[in-house]
Amino acid sequence: MLVELSVNMSTSCSLERVFSPRSSPFSSSKGTITWIDGRGLIVCRGKEEQSGCSAAKHGNNLRHVKETGSTDCSTSAATGSLPHSWKSSCKAAASFKSLLMTAQEETVGGIARLNRSSYVRRTVQRRCVSPSTPVVTNVLVPSREQFADETDYMKAGGEFIDLVQLQAKKPLQQAKIAEKLKPLSNELFDLVVIGCGPAGVSLAAEAAKQGLNVGLVGPDLPFTNNYGVWEDEFAALGLENCIEQTWKDSAMYFESDTPLLIGRAYGRVDRHLLHEELLKRCADGGVQYLDTEVERISDADENGSTVMCSNGAMIRCRLVTVASGAAAGRFLEYEPGGPGTTVQTAYGMEVECDNFNCDPEIMIFMDYRDYQSWGTEPCPDSEEFKNVPSFLYAMPVSKTRVFFEETCLAARPTMSFNLLKERLLIRLKAMGIKVLHMYEEEWSYIPVGATLPDTTQQHLGFGAAASMVHPATGYSVVRSLSEAPHYAAAIASALRSGTKNFNGYSLSSQSWKQPKAAALEAWNALWPMERKRQRAFFLFGLELILQLDLTGIREFFGTFFELPDWLWKGFLAAKLSSLDLVTFALFTFMVAPNSLRYRLVKHLMSDPSGLYLIRTYIGLKGSPELPASKETR
Repeated sequence: MLVELSVNMSTSCSLERVFSPRSSPFSSSKGTITWIDGRGLIVCRGKEEQSGCSAAKHGNNLRHVKETGSTDCSTSAATGSLPHSWKSSCKAAASFKSLLMTAQEETVGGIARLNRSSYVRRTVQRRCVSPSTPVVTNVLVPSREQFADETDYMKAGGEFIDLVQLQAKKPLQQAKIAEKLKPLSNELFDLVVIGCGPAGVSLAAEAAKQGLNVGLVGPDLPFTNNYGVWEDEFAALGLENCIEQTWKDSAMYFESDTPLLIGRAYGRVDRHLLHEELLKRCADGGVQYLDTEVERISDADENGSTVMCSNGAMIRCRLVTVASGAAAGRFLEYEPGGPGTTVQTAYGMEVECDNFNCDPEIMIFMDYRDYQSWGTEPCPDSEEFKNVPSFLYAMPVSKTRVFFEETCLAARPTMSFNLLKERLLIRLKAMGIKVLHMYEEEWSYIPVGATLPDTTQQHLGFGAAASMVHPATGYSVVRSLSEAPHYAAAIASALRSGTKNFNGYSLSSQSWKQPKAAALEAWNALWPMERKRQRAFFLFGLELILQLDLTGIREFFGTFFELPDWLWKGFLAAKLSSLDLVTFALFTFMVAPNSLRYRLVKHLMSDPSGLYLIRTYIGLKGSPELPASKETR
């Protein structure tokens, strides 16, 4: 629905909004506006004027992002060089902002309110890689003010939030959660899970299996990421039927064209089947669902918490677990300090190509070859590639259809999707691969090494919100799926203080612990001291990776995959105990070349992550988080 808004400016604006029966109009001296009650999901668009300004080119975006004017081979949220009419529209945006502030000030009683966490429409402009590639896409992006702080904003995507949201809101055809689960009732829940990704849905299902009354809250969105997993790990979770394709082996390339085969099968997850399987488990357990965003969680009291939603719903529960992704600073408190947000980024595309000269039975797990030296013309990125390397990851669907992805394992500052896409296209050209058709693009953005949540708070976390992403690898999904049963059991045990038996008969009554005490017990189950020691070791590895150039990264992974299988497999899966990790370090030192040994010793003795590792292992109380780190490159 379009609502005309006139203000004192040289052009007029239109407001595009999603209509809701709960929405109400607001009038002020500066104009008239309507919005979604409790959320303010509003998009402002300037009308095309006589100058011929192209709506498709400029995206009709009044909330201009950085005026980069970028039209390179990658993706940009760009406004380009703005014509006169759009400069006027920028003035319109200022007037519009004033109107919004007036709306906030003049709304009374909380009956209808426009909050700061509004959404704006961004136009994402992409270069055409193949004739089938769309060039411009509109996406609704949460405003910067919606996040708790700059760290929270960075976790959500930071300057790349447009593409992160574009990835999250792909229009994939998957079952709607609301069609599979019962609607949320007006009752006291034992547990409310916020977030409908794999972590949240799996935890809700497992908690319901423990006999808890569980509510699931969050936007009804599909699983959009391409998940690659080790076949044996997914089979151990009982999810082998959710793997759509398996490769018998995985290959590594470092310098030579001869691959290192590690003898481990790899699988590609069928996103639709995984979504359906997890929802089926929820339905079997009686999980109830509400399709809405959460505004805030009330201050917890001795009776529990209240989850306040953007549609006006208020949900009472004994405990609430936030599993809505890494950017959870609005709901959870985190330990102070830390090295700052480090991000693993990857740009991928599934394409039809004419010449993929690799065995389709083997997936390429990691290719660190210097493809930029293969061409006849010098590459402008050649020196940066040697200092901040990225690798190719490829899953051949057939001999001509392949999912390619260029990945930066970790970088500070974050490596842009623009650069990753440019590197991937140059790499494919150097390999003699011509893209004929694009089926899908992917923008993977994974914050790693985030600080731990405050484990004394009453609100719980799970998945990326609880800093469960592997700091050194970025692995998260399999860990969340494997940890969900144990964490759900811990929550159920924490809530139940026990049963009372009467004279040996089966008759019993259930009593419940205070939510605060139950939360402390649950947090201790998720982040015991042993896991904090493991995490300190992984953080040490992350900080080492950040400092390695192309030569160093090749030496490191060449050494890594020479270790006994149980060590490197356990490291990737975060299954090694703190003592096992000491064994891992000793084996690595023995196998490594002298140059890598020197790097390891130097890193341990001089980098803050080395001191943090030692202090955590020997159990010094009050061991601080890692100090904030400077950009490493």
